[in-house]
Amino acid sequence: MTIDPLLLALVGVLIVVTAILWLRLEAFLALIAAALCVGLLTPPEAIERAALARNVPADEASSLARQPAGERVARAFGSTAASTGILIGLAAVIGRALLDSGGADRIVRSLMALVGHARAPLAFSASGFLLAIPVFFDTVFYLMIPIGKALALRTRERYGLYVMTIAGGATIAHSLVPPTPGPLFVASALDVDVGQMMVVGMALGLVATVAGGSYAYLVDRHWPVPLRDSSEMPLDSLKTLANRDIAELPSLWASLLPIALPIVLIGGTTLVDGETGGPLGGLLERVLREVGDKHVALALATVIALILLARHGKGRAESARTLQTALAGAGSIVLVTSAGGAFGGILQQTGVGEALRSLTATAEIGILPFAFLLTALLRTAQGSATVAQISAVGIVGALASPGALGFHPVYLAAAIGFGSKPFSWMNDSGFWVVSRMSGMTTTETLRNFSGQLAVMGVAGLIATMIAAALFPALS
Repeated sequence: MTIDPLLLALVGVLIVVTAILWLRLEAFLALIAAALCVGLLTPPEAIERAALARNVPADEASSLARQPAGERVARAFGSTAASTGILIGLAAVIGRALLDSGGADRIVRSLMALVGHARAPLAFSASGFLLAIPVFFDTVFYLMIPIGKALALRTRERYGLYVMTIAGGATIAHSLVPPTPGPLFVASALDVDVGQMMVVGMALGLVATVAGGSYAYLVDRHWPVPLRDSSEMPLDSLKTLANRDIAELPSLWASLLPIALPIVLIGGTTLVDGETGGPLGGLLERVLREVGDKHVALALATVIALILLARHGKGRAESARTLQTALAGAGSIVLVTSAGGAFGGILQQTGVGEALRSLTATAEIGILPFAFLLTALLRTAQGSATVAQISAVGIVGALASPGALGFHPVYLAAAIGFGSKPFSWMNDSGFWVVSRMSGMTTTETLRNFSGQLAVMGVAGLIATMIAAALFPALS
């Protein structure tokens, strides 16, 4: 019996959404359940046909079709864990060490001092974007909202603008710049170099951040949000946090180093790869290739972050607890990301890529809005931006060869990232983090935070389509 690949993909997505929303299962269990169900429903001949379409050798395609669904799910899970697990673990340690050593606080304060209180929204947006590269969105918001509240206590104005610029800068990096799990997984699934994803994600993310900041200024002008007390973060508790002695914090260069080093090494390797010549150039290229490897670069940054924690932390016992907390959190993210890889791998075995290719006739630039809308639909349905990215790339990933797309697949990865922005509402944990910690009402959060994310997503898609049309080869 032949089952339409698009129907199989729809079944898988419905299982994920229903399991998360109705059964309240964790994303890991929902994704694994969907992968197993789709794997069991996919006929062997469809698996073999899809593998041959991806240029898999005939004997390997036949062997794959004969494997039980559970084994195929496990192999796809393991493949994803191998490509992303170490990076997620190292990034979690870097982020937690920056927070507990005071390095993240130093970055925010230094930017504030550089631009002044009048341009505080710019400092908040830049700090949020920078810190969200190694640190998850929720944690960045927890870190920065006390500073925004403390400033609003002094100025008695623009509090809503502070909230939006903190959230806007952090959330866009969370979906576009590795090593955060969503963009890291999408880049791996589309075979996009992590360095290229970093460079393009930051460039296009800047455009979206400017658009989100413009929206924030407009909304704050017409619907200002007053500073309110909240049980999650009472205003009386802000004075100690906001007035921490800056002499206790690490220096700015030391605080920036764990973030900047992997960006420079990984991105630099991408930019100079193959450009050097001669014996010295060849040696330089080999050295850059080794230290610019994503695992090595993140490992070096982790060492620096741990030194920072040792010098400015609260002792060995507290530092050990910091690492345990970071790695425990990373473990759950690795499980979700790898389960998403299993789901995506099984979806590709259904032949959904060929089915999509036949529907679009020629992918070209039209695949970008399609990927954006698909991801946005998944985000709106089940709430998680990361799960939406993982699910969407599993469906459109088979279209990712430059020959089929007509442009570099990094643009498809960016379109998926921007698609994970609209629409954040009550089923998104990040929505409630922003609402409760900021003290905004549900209506204010929908208008300010959710509206801003939608504007940023659309602006990012437009920028991505323009970049794909102007620089398709990305040489």
